[in-house]
Amino acid sequence: MSAEGGTKAVVAALLANLGIAVAKFVAFLFTRSSSMLAESIHSVADSSNQALLLLGQRQARQSADEEHPFGYGRSRYIAGFLVGIVLFSVGGLFSVYEGVEKLRHPHELESGLVAVVVLGIAIALESFSFRTAIKESRGLKGSASWWRFIRDARSPELPVVLLEDLAALCGLLLALGGVGLTLLLDEPLWDAAGTVAIGVLLLVVAVIVAMETYGMLVGEAAAPATVDTIRRTLASAPAVTSVIHMRTLHLGPDELLVAAKIGLESELTTVQVAAAINGAEDLLRAAVPSAVRVYLEPDMPRQDADGSSPVPSAAAEDHPQDHRDESARTEQEHR
Repeated sequence: MSAEGGTKAVVAALLANLGIAVAKFVAFLFTRSSSMLAESIHSVADSSNQALLLLGQRQARQSADEEHPFGYGRSRYIAGFLVGIVLFSVGGLFSVYEGVEKLRHPHELESGLVAVVVLGIAIALESFSFRTAIKESRGLKGSASWWRFIRDARSPELPVVLLEDLAALCGLLLALGGVGLTLLLDEPLWDAAGTVAIGVLLLVVAVIVAMETYGMLVGEAAAPATVDTIRRTLASAPAVTSVIHMRTLHLGPDELLVAAKIGLESELTTVQVAAAINGAEDLLRAAVPSAVRVYLEPDMPRQDADGSSPVPSAAAEDHPQDHRDESARTEQEHR
């Protein structure tokens, strides 16, 4: 997944949230609405989150060095994880606290019409940001559901912006509901209840964002479709008889490490083995451009009693935790 689409969505969200934050703060000064204050803090948190994502992208573009031989690609994952922390602490916890305080000590709403107008403007700006994120994500999502896209994406920017924008729109509707019911019923507790609801919403979204980016930060394999492409490409390379073992790991959203033990024809000379490995690497990088780190180890597949050379199943490679004993026995025999 390229960072280009993610950057466009992040910049659009940043500009929208900066404008929304200013408008909400002005509305809060006029209305003293706790919902407006919660939404103002929410927009400030969102703006800082987009700045974090852009910073992560910038750091990820640094070249590899001796201390970081695999580069800085995971900086984008760290930024995504920090977004979840900011949403949880600055956005969610503050909103819940403010709402509970207003439930305990209700405050009359002032200039309610100003709040309604500002919320309408904020909904329009947030809808623009959300529409941009959806547009940039469609080509990458394909036929998968939006939830599956968020779960399977190896790039943090678009899923994070999608979740943030969705939470922002829902939060604005909750704030509008709280303010509207307060004006209609002349009961400030509705404004406080809207604030608490916004805080709970942000806490839920923050946990989802943190869990998804945590998985990326710890280290995730390539998507199943990419794993299949890598396996087929290596198996189709000249002089390669089988793919014995293979592991993949995302060093960053656009950087993939591939380590594989491949079977080669037994009659090859040393020079021919080297040529076969180089040819397999060239084919792999052409088929999967994100495979920037490729390590191939030549080997001879073990022979069964009938003389056949079994090839490990795709399931065994994709789910190594279910086949540790078998893999350990196989590797021991190769040694």
